[in-house]
Amino acid sequence: MKIKRKPRASVYINVAPLVEVMLVLVIILMITAPTLNVGVQVNLPKTQAASLNNAEKDNIKPIIISINKQGQMYLDDMQVDIDTLIQRTRNAKTIYVRGDEGLPYGKIMEIMGILSSSGDCKVSLISEQQLLKTNAV
Repeated sequence: MKIKRKPRASVYINVAPLVEVMLVLVIILMITAPTLNVGVQVNLPKTQAASLNNAEKDNIKPIIISINKQGQMYLDDMQVDIDTLIQRTRNAKTIYVRGDEGLPYGKIMEIMGILSSSGDCKVSLISEQQLLKTNAV
């Protein structure tokens, strides 16, 4: 007597929907990532200076201070006065200052001087990368 075997059902995972969902998520991430800002909205000056990556190499999380056009200082999203700023940055190794391009140079230098004299830290300015204009022949 012969036993009839049922043919095996082919089992596979259809990855096409997974790939489509992942592509949509990547596109959403690409659109929203440039809009994510650290702290307060500040119009940064544009320079041709090279990028600074020392803190990332040393695995040190820098403190970022934003100063708007009116001279108000922000640590992350919270507005702080100079005394609070000195207390919170006392043990910092790296401090980045995001100063608005309309802010007087003397005000930024005053704040940088206070921060650098309050502890043993590196204080640096953040700017936007300026696109180089090339002349087509």
